[in-house]
Amino acid sequence: MRTQDNVELLQGLYKLLASGDLDRAAAHLTEDFVAHQPGRPEPSLGRDTWRAGAQHMLDAFPDLRITIDDIFGAGDQVVVRLHFAGTHQGPFLEIPPTQRQVEFASLELYRVEDGQVAEEWVAPDMLGLLRQLTS
Repeated sequence: MRTQDNVELLQGLYKLLASGDLDRAAAHLTEDFVAHQPGRPEPSLGRDTWRAGAQHMLDAFPDLRITIDDIFGAGDQVVVRLHFAGTHQGPFLEIPPTQRQVEFASLELYRVEDGQVAEEWVAPDMLGLLRQLTS
């Protein structure tokens, strides 16, 4: 697959995530998708686990907006610098809804395999998000 195709794959995934179409978004992932996240000793595995995490975000921030600031690829990898914004309207990490407007950034690296996302490494600014929710 061409690098530009991989970039477009990720752009499409984020568009579907932002629209809440998690079934179509998850179809962009391989069956054995692997997610590496800071603070977790082991990676998360599979589409269903990804879908559950995405649903948790959408439940907490139903008006979630995703803005891609930079995206580029090399070979089978795509890097995305983006930010999320929304209103905290549902529980998030055991924090009850605050109705606060929040915004946080993330830097993410993806590996594409046969036209699907096979692996991700994400580095969201969780500290910044938690400060907005608890201060």
